[in-house]
Amino acid sequence: MSSTTRAIWSSFVAIFQKEFLHIFRDRGTLMMALSIPIFQLILFGFIDQTVRDVPTVVVDQDHTQYSRELMDQLRATKTFRIDRITPDPRVARDDIIAGRMRVGVVIPPDYHDDRARNLPAKVLVLIDGSDSTVSAQALAAVNGIASQVSIETLKKAAPDADLPLSVQPIILFNPEGRTANFIIPGLVAILLQIVAIVLTAIALVREREKGTLEQLLVTPVHPLGLMLGKLAPYLVLGIFEMSIVLAAMRFGFDVPIRGSLLFLFGVAVIYLFSLLAMGLLVSARAESQAQAMQQAQMFFLPAIFLSGYIFPVAGLPLPLYLIGRFLPATHMIEVMRGVVLRDAGITQLYPNVLALIALSVVLMTMSVRRFKKVAL
Repeated sequence: MSSTTRAIWSSFVAIFQKEFLHIFRDRGTLMMALSIPIFQLILFGFIDQTVRDVPTVVVDQDHTQYSRELMDQLRATKTFRIDRITPDPRVARDDIIAGRMRVGVVIPPDYHDDRARNLPAKVLVLIDGSDSTVSAQALAAVNGIASQVSIETLKKAAPDADLPLSVQPIILFNPEGRTANFIIPGLVAILLQIVAIVLTAIALVREREKGTLEQLLVTPVHPLGLMLGKLAPYLVLGIFEMSIVLAAMRFGFDVPIRGSLLFLFGVAVIYLFSLLAMGLLVSARAESQAQAMQQAQMFFLPAIFLSGYIFPVAGLPLPLYLIGRFLPATHMIEVMRGVVLRDAGITQLYPNVLALIALSVVLMTMSVRRFKKVAL
C-alpha cells in the first residue's frame, strides 16, 4: 500500500469515526432523520387513493323495479353511497353545488317503459368535477354499470349471438389496485433525500460555522480522505434507513418484494452518492444551517412532482419531463417499483442504472470542485 493510499485510508477512518460521534451526539438531528421518514411512511402507507363511498343523491322519477335494480347496482360497485333519494332534480343539483353530494343520478319517469321494451334507456349522471380523482373513478364506475346492463340486455334479446368485441383484461403485479403497493416503493427514494441531502448539508455548514472545518483542512488529513470520511456516515445512515422502510413496507403494509434485494441496495448506494453530492452543493452555497434547509427544498419539490412519484411522467409537458429526467429520484423510483413490484433486474432497468451512475459522477465532480473553492 503506497503512502498516499495509507494517508487517504487513515484520514478516512479518523474522520468517519469523528462524524459518527457527531451524529449520535446531535440527538435532535438524528431523531429528525429517523422519525420523519417513519411518520411519512405510516401516513402515506395508510392513505388509500381508491375512491369508495362517494356521497350520491338519486333522483328517482320512475319508482319501479328497474330503478331499484339500478340503485342496487350503484351500491354494489362500492364506489357510490346513496345518501338521499328524491324526486326533485333541483334538490340533487343544490346538494352537489353545496358539496354535500359528489354524484347525482337522475332516473327519468320513462326508464321502466324503455327497459321493458328493450329501447335505449337514458339516465342522467351529474358528477362533481372539482375533484378530478373522484370524478374520474365515479365516471368509470358509471360506464361500467352501463356496459354491464347493455351486455345483459343484448344477451337476453339474442342468446345465441356473439358479442362483436370481448375484452378480458388481466392486471399484472398489483391486481387489487392497492395504493400502498404503488406509493411506498417510490416513497423510499423520496425519504432518502432527507438523510442524504439535508443532514449532509447541515453537518458541513455547521462545521464551517464553528470554524472546525478550516481547522481540519490545515491538518495533515488528506483532502480526499476528509471528504469521504464526512460523507460515508450519511451513506451508512441512508442504507440503514432504507432497510427500516423496506422492512416496514414488507411486514407492516404487506407489500411484496419480488426482485433482488442485493441489486436494489446496490442501486441505492449509487443513488445515495448522487444525493450526497447534492448535499455538498447545498453546503457550499449556504452560509447558515437555516439557509441550507431552505436551499434543500429546491431539490425536494421537483423530485416529488416531476419524478413520477405522484403524477405520471407521461402527462408532464415536454420541458418538465426533460427536467425530471435529470433528477436522480426519477430513476430511483423506477428502479424501486420495477424491482419491488415487477421482479425486474439489471437487464430491464439498465437505462435507469446508467443514468444514476452518470448523474452521480457529474454531481460529485461539481460538488467537490465547488466545495474546494469555498474551503480555500
